[in-house]
Amino acid sequence: MTTAPERPALTVLTMALQGEMFAIEAVYVREILDLVPITEVPGAEPAVHGLINVRGRVVPLADLRLRFGMPPADATIDTRIVVIDVEIDGDVTTVGIRADKVYEVTELLGSALEETPRLGLLWRPDFIQCFGKRGEDFIAVLDIGRMLSRADVISAPDRMAAAALAAAVG
Repeated sequence: MTTAPERPALTVLTMALQGEMFAIEAVYVREILDLVPITEVPGAEPAVHGLINVRGRVVPLADLRLRFGMPPADATIDTRIVVIDVEIDGDVTTVGIRADKVYEVTELLGSALEETPRLGLLWRPDFIQCFGKRGEDFIAVLDIGRMLSRADVISAPDRMAAAALAAAVG
């Protein structure tokens, strides 16, 4: 029997959403901001519903809680915005991500990384790149590009409505 090659270590930024521990690869992170004023965009998809000003640039703001089907939450003293540069649908895009709390940048050893199980998760497994184990805790490392891709951001009812409209017109 052969063993799978060990994965390389990942440097990640750890954060909390509704008390759950998540991580984003640190290579994507530009900066971490305190909560700033948000300009709501009427009619926008709820998970990417607003815009923020980051050093004079207009940046979309994503709420990953909503992408995971978690209820929205009021901001607290710990709420932060993680500004990332990530490839979305083939283009590098700057996006702000609202986090309930940001913890630290840390390294997850390759030997501590495991494939995402397809069963038994509270969240869509395709949104999770892998799981890292640190001590007794598991950290879900997000596939942030997939979470924010245009195809995934449009909700299923919106896709069905768009398909029905396309069929009716075409």
